[in-house]
Amino acid sequence: MTFSRRTLIKATGIAAASVAAPLKMAYGQNAEFTFKYANNQPPAHPMNVRAKEAVEAIRKETNGRMEIQLFPSNQLGSDTDTLSQLRSGGVEMFNLSGLILSTLTPQTALNGLGFAFPNYDAVWKAMDGDVGAYIRAQIAKVNLVALDKIWDNGFRQITTSTKPIVTPADLEGFKIRVPVSPMWTSMFKAFGSAPTSINASEMYTALQTKVVDGQENPFAVISNFKLHEVQKYCSITNHMWDGFWTLINKRAWDRLPPNIRDVVAKHLNAAAMAERADVAAANATLQQELAAKGIVFNTPNTAPFRDKLRSAGFYSEWKAKFGDEAWAVLEKHTGKLG
Repeated sequence: MTFSRRTLIKATGIAAASVAAPLKMAYGQNAEFTFKYANNQPPAHPMNVRAKEAVEAIRKETNGRMEIQLFPSNQLGSDTDTLSQLRSGGVEMFNLSGLILSTLTPQTALNGLGFAFPNYDAVWKAMDGDVGAYIRAQIAKVNLVALDKIWDNGFRQITTSTKPIVTPADLEGFKIRVPVSPMWTSMFKAFGSAPTSINASEMYTALQTKVVDGQENPFAVISNFKLHEVQKYCSITNHMWDGFWTLINKRAWDRLPPNIRDVVAKHLNAAAMAERADVAAANATLQQELAAKGIVFNTPNTAPFRDKLRSAGFYSEWKAKFGDEAWAVLEKHTGKLG
């Protein structure tokens, strides 16, 4: 299912007017504090629908003292550009994948380790528990604040324009777009692929012009970015789980009075939980709707993929990078990885 207006309304019960309303909201002239809040998802994605509700609730509860303006779809620049703006204070808030943030602090990629989590139950126990707490502590070390609840970006699947991915051998020599993040490059190199780091805003064009033959993303992103127009096959590998941390510039956060910080955190954490439910509802029918648009699905056995990563030294490489403490926290939820 796509997060079209029609489906989103059906899946979430959000009113049509709410979905259709523009996300950019003018700062209130009387606002005491104003934040820019960026992300890389389209306006109709549940992240933006729920974030829009949250910032309106924050404005109301603070009697207009706190105004937050949303900038979806990489409007303020690529992920890497916006991360730089977040650190400098040009942007105060940014929803970003921990795997992309790992270019700044490696441990934030911990949850995205290839073929680690078997299902959502394991993901939420880890991310709402000690794995999430560990990662947020690492984020704090680079002068960013991460709110408690991570938003769902879903399990990732591999799409291609050439062939379905059935065994690890199908990934050998395969030209695949990956985000600008060491974790993805490392994993696909372990499979013998040819990964190319390309920002999300340039992904469709790269696939259309055959700079790469495939990519990997959750169903929602495959749909929102209309990748069915430039891809033929989708292999349900569930090879990584990824989420979006709400990151806040620490200097900007510290300038807020504690009571306003509490209101902001309360509403955005609640919005993240609502977005998780939206994504779950959408995923229930997403595959069917993508299939109707021409995507051919297959579900490979993932055990050989994990075995290949183990034998290629992928897990031992990342255990060394993350450190024993991080690895022990993760394996409490995933079992022995290697």
